[in-house]
Amino acid sequence: MACAESFADVPESTLLPEELEALGTARHEGRRREFATVRHCARRALADIGVAPVPVLPGERGAPVWPHGVVGSMTHSAGYRAAAVALDDHVRAVGIDAEPHAALPGRTLGALTRPEEREGLAALAADFPEVHWDRLLFCAKEAVYKAWFPMTRRRLGFRDATVTFDPAGGTFRAALVERTGHEPPAPLVYEGRWAAAPHLLLAAVVVPAGPAAVRNRPDCATPPTS
Repeated sequence: MACAESFADVPESTLLPEELEALGTARHEGRRREFATVRHCARRALADIGVAPVPVLPGERGAPVWPHGVVGSMTHSAGYRAAAVALDDHVRAVGIDAEPHAALPGRTLGALTRPEEREGLAALAADFPEVHWDRLLFCAKEAVYKAWFPMTRRRLGFRDATVTFDPAGGTFRAALVERTGHEPPAPLVYEGRWAAAPHLLLAAVVVPAGPAAVRNRPDCATPPTS
């Protein structure tokens, strides 16, 4: 796997012609900058796994379309852009997300969480008040969705997963609600990693391609932290 991140934007001229066409007439300057910079990060990461520069276009539901044989994820937040990619014989899916390190607005938490999650967040907030656990839970669920959707092409609601955090280990576990009578098209449990900085939260999950692929490729990298 490979990751690339940026805390400053690059010129719009770094976009490839196909990406400029996809960006179209978007007028918001911030939108154009983040679109260009996150793709610049993607090409840096792709180069690290031996893939030549290619356009990274938005596909279904805005999910990035990667070259054949590659899986990946991109994210952007205020002052931060990042991409993570891998060859699909190493990794089946990857999801990353970045969010501002601030409390969720208003009554958002109730719409995003299950009752058992709210209990867990209250306990974490009492023991580790320096972390905005509500926003981190949102971040973790976004990362899980970004891994889930390319595998399934199905919607995943925020209440369709229960997330628990290990504050000491910097990890989290997301268990999806199994729908009775349907064969799950992707794993129902995701193990992830998280990090908190003063102004930024990060979460990442990686779905291995399978025991055989990992066993036969000892150079396979560990999951990214951003």
